[in-house]
Amino acid sequence: MSKAKASFDVSKYTIGNDPKKTTVKIEETGDEFEVTVKPLSWAKRNQILSKSLTWDSSGTTSFDGDTYVRSCLREMLLDAPWGRTTETFLISIDARLGAALEILVPQAFSGENADTLTPDQVKKELSPSSQA
Repeated sequence: MSKAKASFDVSKYTIGNDPKKTTVKIEETGDEFEVTVKPLSWAKRNQILSKSLTWDSSGTTSFDGDTYVRSCLREMLLDAPWGRTTETFLISIDARLGAALEILVPQAFSGENADTLTPDQVKKELSPSSQA
């Protein structure tokens, strides 16, 4: 007597397009403000991640975390007290506001051992031969 297997429910794995309001707190000053954030899809996150990686002629990979975070924030922040989130705005803010906003950004590398990935492991995971 085996049970019939339920059909796959893809809706459990899709993100909504509905923006959500969230409160951001600057720890050092206690200031709080509300922003409207749209979810970042898996594909968009990967696109931004790819643009943040560079390969040199010897195959060495480097990851530009600054580019990744700023690109994600420009994509995700729809409404904020300062208006549109532009590159000019992001390079003008101090570390306190930057750190508070950075919390909104999804991790660049997630999954098992994500916090301990070495550059060589990133290179191996992202190399064209491992994508086959």
